[in-house]
Amino acid sequence: MKLLTTSVIRGSSQIDCNGGVYLVDLDKQEAQQPIDLNSNAIDWSGRGLELGFRGIAFDSDLVYLAASDELFAYDRSFEKQASWRHPYLKHCRDIRIYQRNLYLVSAGHDTILGFDLDEMVFHWALRVNVQDFVFKGRIFDPDADDGPLRINKLQLTSVFADEDGMYIGGRNTGGMLHYNGKTIQMSAELPAGANDARPFRDGVLFNDAKSGSVRYVSRDGTEDRALPYPRLNTDKPFGRGLCLLSDHVVATGSAPSTISIHDLKKNETVLKVNLSTDSRNAIHGLEVWPFD
Repeated sequence: MKLLTTSVIRGSSQIDCNGGVYLVDLDKQEAQQPIDLNSNAIDWSGRGLELGFRGIAFDSDLVYLAASDELFAYDRSFEKQASWRHPYLKHCRDIRIYQRNLYLVSAGHDTILGFDLDEMVFHWALRVNVQDFVFKGRIFDPDADDGPLRINKLQLTSVFADEDGMYIGGRNTGGMLHYNGKTIQMSAELPAGANDARPFRDGVLFNDAKSGSVRYVSRDGTEDRALPYPRLNTDKPFGRGLCLLSDHVVATGSAPSTISIHDLKKNETVLKVNLSTDSRNAIHGLEVWPFD
């Protein structure tokens, strides 16, 4: 099995960066780097204080990667096919495909943008807001000029969509939100610093920065499993990136860039693959490679 992962470099300078995109063979515990942040083929100007790609998604033969304010499409050989920018895409933190839409987290505008995978256009947008501890969602036309200001109030970090609706996480949301197409409600309250939250079994699976571990908590609270990240050059490892390998095995990322494989049934970490010892280099996106 192979995983595709992205890493970001925490800093405003591209000099001496070692991050990028990695294709990791778990069986051989080897990694290839098809895209390097030092590549002159990518213009990183204007992308904020974290250099690199964030979210990963696959559709047909295309690999979609999101930078802070731009969506890229590559073929499976990582030849660039196209890219798109949008006025309401800023500080993108995650992307997710459901049905024929690719959803992007625009943290800068407290917004989830919808990208039509057939027409290759941004066609839908949901602004998330909270007033007096009540969350509200407003659909707006991404092509209009009356969208939300760039405030980054909720610091949205993740999106997940399935037949039950859309789940949205953020540093200032207090937990995992659920959007059912009409209203936004709190689905699960989570500790500060939770990332990559998604429904799992009868509860929620997420990266818990506060405890330095990946956690699964059942809805009734009877089950709470926490598997720590490896501690390399840091006392408080940053956890980001999460994907399912089976109904009980999950992969997570941490900094310095390390991928860990956790078996929830055995309640143990069964594999660790380190990509960098640079504490600035942090895993961000993580998905199963679908092509071979």
